[in-house]
Amino acid sequence: MNRTLISKAMGLSDDLVITLEYTDSKGQRTRRVVSPIRFVSGDSFLALCLSRCEPRRFQLGRCSNIQLRRASDYVMPVAMSVAS
Repeated sequence: MNRTLISKAMGLSDDLVITLEYTDSKGQRTRRVVSPIRFVSGDSFLALCLSRCEPRRFQLGRCSNIQLRRASDYVMPVAMSVAS
């Protein structure tokens, strides 16, 4: 299901972004808005993080609450917040 949502956003990159909660290697969870670019080796994908204004690699296993959103609702930079 998550791969399907990410793939849809990749195919409609001018129209869609995804929001997600990401848990980093230190266990800190943040909310992100990203524009997926492509899947890379293993279960990860490259995306433009609209919070950091740079490409980032995301591990699918560390992503939760993935949702499609209209890209027109977001302007960079998007504030990144700590997920509760």
